[in-house]
Amino acid sequence: MEHKEPRVFELANGLRVSYLHTPSIVSHLGISILGGSRYEQEGEEGLAHFLEHCIFKGTKKRKAFHVLSRLDSVGAELNAYTTKEEICIYTSFSSEHLKRATELLSDITFESVFPEKEIEKEKEIILDEINSYLDSPGDKIFDDFEAYLFPNHSLGNNILGTKDSVQSFTRDHLLNYVNRFFHPRNMVISFVGNSSEKKVLNYIERYFGSYRSNQEIISPAPIRNYQPFQKSVQEANYQVHVVVGGIAPGLNDPKRRVMTLLINLLGGPALNSRLVLSVREKYGYSYNIEASYTPYKEIGYWNIYASTDQRFVSKTLKIIHRELAKLAAVPLTPHQLRQAKTQLKGHI
Repeated sequence: MEHKEPRVFELANGLRVSYLHTPSIVSHLGISILGGSRYEQEGEEGLAHFLEHCIFKGTKKRKAFHVLSRLDSVGAELNAYTTKEEICIYTSFSSEHLKRATELLSDITFESVFPEKEIEKEKEIILDEINSYLDSPGDKIFDDFEAYLFPNHSLGNNILGTKDSVQSFTRDHLLNYVNRFFHPRNMVISFVGNSSEKKVLNYIERYFGSYRSNQEIISPAPIRNYQPFQKSVQEANYQVHVVVGGIAPGLNDPKRRVMTLLINLLGGPALNSRLVLSVREKYGYSYNIEASYTPYKEIGYWNIYASTDQRFVSKTLKIIHRELAKLAAVPLTPHQLRQAKTQLKGHI
């Protein structure tokens, strides 16, 4: 399989553009803004995610219906998501609609007006989303784990915020957040598709090039003084949900590649991972057993998640710790290392 590296350009206003040509009839265009939930200040918990929802509610020249219909009417997709570090707005469309997609993406990114009526309606939707996560212990435990891992820090806050914080948001909160983070030097646009480099750059320059960067990029608060913890909470669940984990290399640390390989070997999506073969296949203690690794800018964390019957909790934890000890003490043979690399490449 041929591996292609994207070409990266920078407009005069500091906006970076990543371009990758593929022969597909479908194109993808997205903009990533460095302003996820870890950049929120005290009292703003959930504001980045709330902004991501409200950005589709109307611009200076479009009402919400016209924003949502502009791409949907030609069978394309318009969506967004928020992470701890980024807000991403993206589109997928047939190649002939590149101009339409680029113009709309620019319009909602820089010209959203956040009507008060739409803000109040969206609060109810977010509150319902919060309740849905509270109803899912397999999701909730990961948010709880991050809260204990990064206490008194925005990385430990739930991306959705709290019911109280969401209720408190106003139009001024949204406009202030946009003013802080939505400027070209704090953004990257990515394109993947069959349109020519020249054509893509021309449209991006036309619809994004006139916006200016007046601000420096804001750096998030660093993580200090990590302390190990153990926490047990009793809730009315049919199963016991367990997470074991700790601090790991960040995104800028070269060791993150090694961490990715080890986590995949330990409990990745394959049925032959060490944890699946031991906890699930050999003993039948858990249907769900997996490991994952989440890198942030300067720090990351790894975890192992399992759900099991109360009778098997201690036995499951014993096997998990045994596998961790084995991974730390017994080096991989050359054959095991080649096999692990081959499997990870296949997953990618």
